[in-house]
Amino acid sequence: MTTPDGPRVDLLRFLTAGSVDDGKSTLVGRLLFDANAILDDQLAQIERTSQRLDGPTDLSLVTDGLRAEREQKITIDVAYRYFKTTKRRFIIADTPGHVQYTRNMVTGASTADLAVILVDASKGVLAQSRRHVFIAALLGLPQVIVAVNKMDLAGYSQMRYEAVVAEFMAVSAKLGIPSIRFLPVSALAGDNVVARSENMPWYSGAALLELLESAPAARRQAIGEFRFPVQYVIRPHQQFRGYAGTIASGAVQAGDEIVVLPSGQTTRVDSIESYDGTLAQASSGEAVVLTTTDELDMSRGDLIVHPRHLPRSVSAFDADICWMHETPLALERAYVMLHTTQQVQAHVTLIHHRIDMDTLDAAPAESLEMNDVGRVSISAGRAIHCDAYNVNAVMGGFVLVDPQSNVTVAAGMIRPAGDVDRLTATPTSDNVRWSSWNIPRDERERRNGHPAAVVWLTGLPGSGKTTIARAVERRLFDRGYQTMLLDGDQLRHGLCGDLGFSPAERAENIRRAGEAARLFFEQGSLVLCAFVSPYRTDRNHVRALLPKGAFVEVFVNAPLETCMQRDPKGLYARARRGEVAQLTGLGAPYEAPMEAEVILDTDRSPIDHSVEELLQALTARGLLRGS
Repeated sequence: MTTPDGPRVDLLRFLTAGSVDDGKSTLVGRLLFDANAILDDQLAQIERTSQRLDGPTDLSLVTDGLRAEREQKITIDVAYRYFKTTKRRFIIADTPGHVQYTRNMVTGASTADLAVILVDASKGVLAQSRRHVFIAALLGLPQVIVAVNKMDLAGYSQMRYEAVVAEFMAVSAKLGIPSIRFLPVSALAGDNVVARSENMPWYSGAALLELLESAPAARRQAIGEFRFPVQYVIRPHQQFRGYAGTIASGAVQAGDEIVVLPSGQTTRVDSIESYDGTLAQASSGEAVVLTTTDELDMSRGDLIVHPRHLPRSVSAFDADICWMHETPLALERAYVMLHTTQQVQAHVTLIHHRIDMDTLDAAPAESLEMNDVGRVSISAGRAIHCDAYNVNAVMGGFVLVDPQSNVTVAAGMIRPAGDVDRLTATPTSDNVRWSSWNIPRDERERRNGHPAAVVWLTGLPGSGKTTIARAVERRLFDRGYQTMLLDGDQLRHGLCGDLGFSPAERAENIRRAGEAARLFFEQGSLVLCAFVSPYRTDRNHVRALLPKGAFVEVFVNAPLETCMQRDPKGLYARARRGEVAQLTGLGAPYEAPMEAEVILDTDRSPIDHSVEELLQALTARGLLRGS
C-alpha cells in the first residue's frame, strides 16, 4: 500500500530509559542527527543554546525541550519525538532518569513496543537501571535493547562491556522478558548508533538503528475477544442513536450479536459508522460509532462484547501498581478508579508487598511511597468487567485518582485470577542465572535460509491437528527446512507427565509447551505444535512469548460430530462409557480462536488438501521459500 509520501512503512513506538547522566537524551539526539532527522532550524537553535551554555553542540537538547531541563541538563518530562527512515516510522519517548520521575517512565512505557535502556559502562547497573527494567517487565514490554553507553570513556573495552552485560542479565533473570538484546555504544561519538563502529571490531552485531528497524512492532494491538467501552451516546435527532468509542480489542461486524454490560441486554450490530463512512467491520484501535437493531438504554461506561466471550466481572482483585504521588498510599482512604470509560469508587484493602529495587525481591510494606511499585488487593464500589493486563492492556489497566485534588495517584495493572507471581518468584536455586543466547536467532535464520516461527495447530480431539502437523513437517524437512514438531501426547509422556486435565493443569501444560516451543524458535526452527489447547488465554500467552508475526495460530476446524465419528484414539467412546472425564468437547469446553491466521476445515476436504492449504498460507506469510 502507498500513501502520497510513498510506500507505507510500519510504526515502532519505543522509549529510552536509564539512570541520570547515562546519556539517554544524547543517544536520541545522535540517532536523529545521524539519521538526518533534525531540521536545519532545529539544529541552529541547538547550536545557539549550546553556545549560550558555554559548551560544544549538545545533541541532548533535541529532546530536552523544557527550560528547566536545558539549564539543569537533565530530562524531567517525557519528551516525544517522531522520525522515519526508508524502512520504518518511529515515535520515541525519552523518559526521565531521576528516581522522583519514575512515574513518567510508566507513562512512556504504557504505549511502547520496545524499551532501550542505557547503562553507563563505567558505572554498571544502578538502582534506577533495575527499576526501569522491572517496569518494562511489569508493563509487558516484550523487547528490551540494552545499550551499554560511554564505551569511548571505557577505552572501547570488550572486557568491560561483557562485565556490564553479565551484571544486567543477573538482575533481569527472574523477570521473564522474552527478548533482550545488548550492544556497546558511544552516544557522544556516534559509535554503533546508526552505523557500526570501527572502534569495536570485537562486536559483530547490528547498530542500534538496524535493531530498531528490524524489531517487531505494534505489541499493543489487542487481538483477543471483542471489547468496546462506550464513551459517548450520540443522539443528533430522534431517528439516530449511536454508541461512540474506540475498540479496545478484537473485531466486530455488522450483524454480530452483542451483549451490553453490566445490564446483560442483547441485540445485534445494525451498522458501523466511522469518519470514512459506513464500514462492514472494524477492529482493535479503530474509533467508530455502533448502531444497534434495538433501542437499548446504554450510557458512558457500559461495555459491548460478544455474548460467547464475556470478560471477568469482579469487585475485588489483585493488581500491580506504581504509586505516583507525594502523599503515600492510605488503606483507609477512598479513591476514584478510572477503568476504560467508567469511574468507580475503590479502596486498597491490602498491600501484599513492594518491590525492593536493589534486589527486585518482594519486601513487606505498610504503605507505598512515591515511585514505589507493589502488589495490592483492591475492592471496588461495584463490579467492573475486565481482562488481565497481560492479555489486554486496555481492559486490564486503570488509574487511581484522589477525589479531593483530582490528581492521579497511581497507575495499575489487573493481574490474572490465581496467577503465579513470576516477577517476584524466587529461583529454585540461588545459582540459577539467565544467560543470553550463545548464537542469536537471526544468525541461525541466516544460515538456515528461512525465518523461525511457531505454527500452533489447535482444535478438538480428532480434528486432524497432529496428522496435518506431521505431514507438513515431513514436507518441510525434505525441502531442507530446520523443523521441530511438538505434540500433546508426546509432551504428556515426558515433560508434562505429571499433569492431569483440570483447567489449571491444562493451562500449565500449554505454558510448558509454549516455553519449549520458544526454545526451538530461538534455535531458528519452524516449530509445529499440535495441541488441543482449549483456552484462548493460554494460546494468547504463548503468542506473547514471541515477536509479532512469529506465532501463527491454525484453527483445525471440524464439528464435534465429525470428530466423534473419527475418534482415532477411542477417547470419545471411552468418554461416553464414563472412562474419561472432562474430555474437551464433551465434558470440558473448547474456545475456538477469534482471529486465527489460518483456518483449515477438515470436515469439508481431505487432509492432503489441508496440508497444501497450510503450506500455501505459510508461504504467503513469508515463512517459506516460494516453490
